[in-house]
Amino acid sequence: MLSHLHISNFAIVRALEIDWQTGMSTITGETGAGKSIAIDALSLCLGERADATVVRPGADKADIVATFDIAKLPQAQLWLEQQDLAMGSECIVRRVINNEGRSRGYINGVQVPAQQLKALGQYLLSIHGQHAHQQLLKSDYQRQLLDAFADNAPLRSNIKQQYQQWQTLKQEYLQLETSQQQRDAQRQLLEYQVAELDQFAPVTDEFAQLEVEQSRLSHGQTLLSQSQQCIDQLYDNDDGSIYQALSAVNQQLQQLCLLDTSLTPLQLMLADALMQTEEASRELRRYAEKVELDPERLEAIDERMGQWLNLSRKHQVTFEQLPGFHQQLSAQLAELTGNDQRLVQLEAELTEAEQHYQQFAAELHQQRQVAATKLSQLIVSSMHELSMANSRFEISVQALSLEQASSHGADHISFSVSTNPGQPLQPLAKVASGGELSRISLAVQVILADKITTPTLIFDEVDVGISGPVAAGVGKLLRQLGESTQIICVTHLPQVASQGHQQLFVEKYTDGQATETRMRCLNDEQRIGEIARLLAGENISASALANARELLCAPAV
Repeated sequence: MLSHLHISNFAIVRALEIDWQTGMSTITGETGAGKSIAIDALSLCLGERADATVVRPGADKADIVATFDIAKLPQAQLWLEQQDLAMGSECIVRRVINNEGRSRGYINGVQVPAQQLKALGQYLLSIHGQHAHQQLLKSDYQRQLLDAFADNAPLRSNIKQQYQQWQTLKQEYLQLETSQQQRDAQRQLLEYQVAELDQFAPVTDEFAQLEVEQSRLSHGQTLLSQSQQCIDQLYDNDDGSIYQALSAVNQQLQQLCLLDTSLTPLQLMLADALMQTEEASRELRRYAEKVELDPERLEAIDERMGQWLNLSRKHQVTFEQLPGFHQQLSAQLAELTGNDQRLVQLEAELTEAEQHYQQFAAELHQQRQVAATKLSQLIVSSMHELSMANSRFEISVQALSLEQASSHGADHISFSVSTNPGQPLQPLAKVASGGELSRISLAVQVILADKITTPTLIFDEVDVGISGPVAAGVGKLLRQLGESTQIICVTHLPQVASQGHQQLFVEKYTDGQATETRMRCLNDEQRIGEIARLLAGENISASALANARELLCAPAV
């Protein structure tokens, strides 16, 4: 609740301190005195747009500080904790506007942007101006009111989640379905390409190995004849082989070593050479025995290498890249096939999600119908108390098609009223006057008081255009609302002002050079005088005072 308001140098206010009480507080005063000045200051304090015109002439800045008791406001406490702005059970909101139009906002001493002031404000109070009841004409607002009365938040949360899941699946299904023709063409191409590569079955490093084998087979005769020549020269030539020559030299060195042992290392080197020559001859002979002269194999290799070349050119990849490209195409084909399977799976999931949504929507529809009947009856009863004795009121809950469904359910909620006997029920916008609409709105506010999370409701002259018994009924309803919620009401009606637990008086003061608005809390005697003034004007009679006392002493409800 709002507990204190400090205003300095705002509009024509020089300095103002107001302590607010629980229950219903009424604000009265002379026309033009600035009865709504405190409401305007609160609006600015909680983030409304500000400019230099709000600063009192001659002052450097306007300063507004609102103190709230949030001990029973868990949503406000949670918001402050999330923003790291919490300060116990008290919340102090401040707005400073300089004479150049620049402003600074503070929450519990921490400077914050205006957006955060406004975000916090929704958890602290709600201001209803003369035309606030126009919101009652909006279908979305009517639905919100009915749902608040039905107390169906858990079910609505389930519906919202189910709707989002349903729509996500639906979007994915439509995207896959739309691209089905394109995927079919792509799959046909991939199936052909993958089948061709599957049949060819390229293996990593195969082409390099084929190149080696192809070179060996294509030069087989040369390799065989020349390797045989090498064998002859090394070992088999009877006319004198390299081995025979080395052997003769080795024998001579052995003889020389007997004469000079320093030649022994050379002789050993030559002996090793003999062994290497003999081993090389054996290896060459084994190689020559294995040399293939296989024209059929060579033809097969040439054909295989030609296929490698053709497929690499066809897919514009290198020989080394072809095996990996084969795997890539196979993966793409598998993904496309998987998409087709996903489409079938999505269709089943979509049907299931749709059925779950319909089940929740049907349950919500039933709850809304029950709540609509009860709320309609309560509103009619309150309308009768507000001098609308012949009025009828009905809330219809019309089921929508699945195509029209939303995250709020599959219902269209509409408020209809008949204000005169014999007239059919029609939508509020068509038949309700501004005054009637204001009274209906007030009746709804009272009925939903225990459902409203906003602790402070401010009514800024919402009683314009009514008088007499209607005004008395409005005053009683506001008083009733004030039993559970802090109410601040700016009014010019004595029937409403007298219902307040607290009454504040606004007056304009001038010393001939400057003007300022002042506000003070009235005591019992002062209230009698002010109520009498509202009844009779400036010429207050004894009967007006008696009537004022009667209004103030009358039972509130």
